Amino acid sequence: MAPLQTSLIWAVYAIVVAVLVTIASVFIYTYQTPRDRSSAVTFTCIIAITSLLATVLLLPVDVALISSTTFPALGQRKAWATQEEVDKIVSLLTVVYYLLYSLDAFLCLLAIPFVYFWYEEYDEAAIEAGEQSAPKRLWAAFKYTLSFIAIVIVLFIVGFLVPVPTAKDSKDPGYLRKLLAENRGERVLTFTLGLLITLGLFLYVLYTSTGLALLPMRMIRVAPSISDWKATTAAQLESNQERQRQLEGRCRGDPGLLSSNERRELDTLIRDERTLIRRQRLAQETHGEVKSRLMRTWLVVTAFFRPFKLLGGIALLLIALMIWISMLLTAIDKANNSLCKQRCGYVLGHISGFNPLNWAFVQSAKVFPVDYVIFAILVLLLFGSSVVGISTIGIRFLWVRIFRIRQGHTSPQALLLTTAMLILAILALDYSIPMFIAPQYATFGPQTFCDRSPSPLGKQLDCLNNRHLVKPCSDSTNNVAAKQVCTSSVTSRFLNRVTISYPFFGMVFFWSQFVFLVIYLLIFITSLVRHPKLDQRLLDQEAEEAEEERLLANSGRYVDAN
Repeated sequence: MAPLQTSLIWAVYAIVVAVLVTIASVFIYTYQTPRDRSSAVTFTCIIAITSLLATVLLLPVDVALISSTTFPALGQRKAWATQEEVDKIVSLLTVVYYLLYSLDAFLCLLAIPFVYFWYEEYDEAAIEAGEQSAPKRLWAAFKYTLSFIAIVIVLFIVGFLVPVPTAKDSKDPGYLRKLLAENRGERVLTFTLGLLITLGLFLYVLYTSTGLALLPMRMIRVAPSISDWKATTAAQLESNQERQRQLEGRCRGDPGLLSSNERRELDTLIRDERTLIRRQRLAQETHGEVKSRLMRTWLVVTAFFRPFKLLGGIALLLIALMIWISMLLTAIDKANNSLCKQRCGYVLGHISGFNPLNWAFVQSAKVFPVDYVIFAILVLLLFGSSVVGISTIGIRFLWVRIFRIRQGHTSPQALLLTTAMLILAILALDYSIPMFIAPQYATFGPQTFCDRSPSPLGKQLDCLNNRHLVKPCSDSTNNVAAKQVCTSSVTSRFLNRVTISYPFFGMVFFWSQFVFLVIYLLIFITSLVRHPKLDQRLLDQEAEEAEEERLLANSGRYVDAN
């Protein structure tokens, strides 16, 4: 039974990875601009996003494999689940996690920078003139990537040399000592993972919280239609031209007769008129596209599914609020009941309060793959929220926007930077879900143990007839029966090792969750109060791009004609 159940769990994971490749491909092809596509950029982004999501979605496999060794209703291990078999499962999962985390770090620190510089070095004119070849381009990209290689080498050196607490320093002789018993290779991976999660938390806190608040509201609320936009633009253009006629009539065609303020006003009106004309042309073209049979069919389909979109938005809103509540309850629990507070990164040995999402995951884990479906929906929701946050805020340096992320208009450079940001944000997500949203599920799943304490009459109680003796597994218990049955997930071991070995990372991880909760609450309240509006600056930019494309197309036809 054990090999069959294990094979089934890994088969489900393989199907999920195949679906992730499709999701990543659709995401990349949806956002990248059709004019400047690069196969190297597309392939790298798809692999990177698939790898990161596969890392996060390995958690339900981890929980299912570990939980398959026990009977949750009895608190006992199955007959085949000897300690040797359990160790084999843990070892296999550890190897898979090592490979995935190493691949994630490689893609983030080396592969994406190299492909970025490789694309930047592309010069069509130089290639046509024979001044640029593939080896020269590779060497130029490699030279710029040397700085990132140096960063990786520094991380390895620091990971080897930085001091960490030892098992002797731990007050807990069992759980903490077991986590601190690591070799140098694990220490390097632990430090690198902690540093990448720390960097990702800044993006996770800003972008994911914003997107999580905005995504449901965008599905619930309806933005102004194209007809409204067209009418508003026409009214603004008519008002602008009327004011110009008044000023021109006052000066009788000679701007020198106007005052300095009126001349500045006239110049501003002329500039605004050009913008409004471009905006009106874009509105007319868009409205003309709507009149086509295909677009009319699409609008009918959209109108038909509008109630379902509304219900989906309400469902996502409820899930988002449930995530917020679960994170808050766990954060309060960690602050009050952590094993050793900031000295071990607020590691929580036992869940003291009720966590709704954690409870739902633990109950659904008893029937695999129900928990996997729910977990995948949660991960994709947070991933989509990160994308919405990045597309809303844009890629910025301080307050300066460097790239704008839009569907069908994202350049390859922006796409690579977005993928790198998503890698870091998903790594932070890989910490937040197991440690704050569903800690009991991510650590032990539905595992239980039987506390066979003797009765006052000296008889050993039986858990089969006394179900109150069956208790959930936890890290803080020193019960001998629990140690013989309970096995913590590999994910929780990795993440707890990071916070215990490097308490500074643990403090950053812990307090950043409160910042996430505050930003989400502020954005959510703001989105409730504000009515959705069209982004005029974005529309103007699209109008300018449409006009440039039209001029390029006309010039191309002119050259061909000659």
